[in-house]
Amino acid sequence: MRSFTFFERVSRACRDHGSNFKLVLLCTTVSGGGLLAYGDSVGTSEAVVPEKKKVVVLGTGWAGTSFLKNLNNPRYEVHVVSPRNYFAFTPLLPSVTCGTVEARSIVEPVRNIFRKKMVDIQFSEAECLKIDAANRKVYCQSNISNNLNEKEEFVVDYDYLIIAVGANVNTFNTPGVTENCHFLKEVEDAQKIRRTVIDCFERASLPSVSEEEKKRILHFAIVGGGPTGVEFAASLHDFVTEDLVKLYPGIKDLVKITLLEAGDHILSMFDKRITSFAEDKFRRDGIDVKTGSMVVKVSDKEISTKEMKNGGEITTIPYGMAVWSTGIGTRPFIKDFMSQIGQTNRRAVATDEWLRVESTNNVYALGDCATINQRKVMEDIAAIFKKADKDKSGTLTVKEFQEVLDDICERYPQVELYLKSKQMHDLADLLKESQGDVEKESIELNIEELKTALSKVDSQMKFLPATAQVASQQGTYLAKCFNRMEECEKNPEGPIRFRGEGRHRFKPFRYKHLGQFAPLGGEQTAAQLPGDWVSIGHSSQWLWYSVYASKQVSWRTRALVVSDWTRRFIFGRDSSQI
Repeated sequence: MRSFTFFERVSRACRDHGSNFKLVLLCTTVSGGGLLAYGDSVGTSEAVVPEKKKVVVLGTGWAGTSFLKNLNNPRYEVHVVSPRNYFAFTPLLPSVTCGTVEARSIVEPVRNIFRKKMVDIQFSEAECLKIDAANRKVYCQSNISNNLNEKEEFVVDYDYLIIAVGANVNTFNTPGVTENCHFLKEVEDAQKIRRTVIDCFERASLPSVSEEEKKRILHFAIVGGGPTGVEFAASLHDFVTEDLVKLYPGIKDLVKITLLEAGDHILSMFDKRITSFAEDKFRRDGIDVKTGSMVVKVSDKEISTKEMKNGGEITTIPYGMAVWSTGIGTRPFIKDFMSQIGQTNRRAVATDEWLRVESTNNVYALGDCATINQRKVMEDIAAIFKKADKDKSGTLTVKEFQEVLDDICERYPQVELYLKSKQMHDLADLLKESQGDVEKESIELNIEELKTALSKVDSQMKFLPATAQVASQQGTYLAKCFNRMEECEKNPEGPIRFRGEGRHRFKPFRYKHLGQFAPLGGEQTAAQLPGDWVSIGHSSQWLWYSVYASKQVSWRTRALVVSDWTRRFIFGRDSSQI
């Protein structure tokens, strides 16, 4: 009892005394051992915990998921709002349409992605209805109906808003497209296409259907000669020739696949060698490639096209299933948001080079719903000249220009692209070109001569493509910026502010192109990799397998996708409608 009374007194003394009470006690026990006790009582005053900033993320696509995966700063309270509670690996959607890969293999629940992170993240399965930029509010509607078959609405406040909602399919207001065509943007779209393909074969197998009607039912039309349309056409051809002909031998000769493209060539964004090879291969495979054919109307049984090369002649094509895969459009609430901030008559939200929406301070947009509005060098030429002319002489020497060269190239990436296109090492070579045969060290330029030297630099400006690769890199970039927000506020690491003082907080976003693939069927793929390196054939197909397996968002989906590919090699594609 004495020992307990003693320790109670020590404990009371630690509580009663002020900020710093220390005790060292050495007690000898009966066995001769020793016990060392050390107590340190710290004052009751607690450190002030900064209030967490509220970050609202709209969307769980490539951009939004990439942001969530890379956000590690616990000082944020994140609320994710999306109509789907999973991330979908969209490049494999064409494989889902034909049973090569199962839908469950390319989706990962978003809660699995961020459940182990130290950041406070909340998810709501809901759709954004409106953004109130002035009051920093997002109005949402739940995707889940209550007992009265009503969908609940709620409002979310934010300090930072990240818009990563992707885009709608662009029908170009073509009559009948929405009512009669399939799209290929979501997992549900791919599953619906898969069921429709099997339905067409089953309907054509009925004994009561005429030969002419069978031909119409088994005519598959794909509108759009981009990567998605081409890959779906190739996947469908393989599905038909390798699997369905064995199950439906009586109608195999009636199947027809037509690819409609308004431009002069399919895969126009690829190297001409790939375009030519793809068109030749499709023709050899029996896929009817119609270039210069613009779809003007779609009915329930016919597609009307306008031939761009033959004086605008209108022709009709009977079809059984049509897939529309061309262009992206703006979501309605994004249009409303753009009108609030004065960005009307645009296809996508305009952002600066740091992915911040123009005319806002705390809203960011990335992925297919946004486009970077890169500033032109000629817009800031006077500010650049003033900042570089440190001695205020009214002329620039090569030395003065070299001192701001890195900042110019970082702030205006088109400068570096222009120098590479002209095979120049630095801006001094560009200045020398404008001055003629003059030694670099003796070059001096006034502002008009500088304008002349840089007049063609802005011709290298390009808009980024609406691809998963771009969206993923933007999400990663923005997460790193948020992780280091406080640090970079104190120690900015970006380029010089040519139109202001100091430096930008962060380096601007710079897209790094890692190459692109175009699967062409028959275990052949076209690959266009950095450095204008082009590879076409079976080796590129295996490269495609390895890249798409490694890019899966989790080990679970990676294992499932590889398993599906293995199953397809052994047993063929799944032709059931489930």
